[in-house]
Amino acid sequence: MAEIELNVLTAQCLKRRMDNIEVVKKEVLAWQKVRNNKNSKVNWQFTTENARIKSSRLYPTLED
Repeated sequence: MAEIELNVLTAQCLKRRMDNIEVVKKEVLAWQKVRNNKNSKVNWQFTTENARIKSSRLYPTLED
């Protein structure tokens, strides 16, 4: 989920050049307040089980 938020932050807030770190901090804080108040949800397209099937090489199952 953090990766999704970073992509949204990049697309909505950090597309332009900013010369000063203080400006970046100010912009990110403003974006964060709006994003948190929006209560955005993640629309997962498939279940965890389906993800494991489709990505079995990335997420091996652990045997007891």
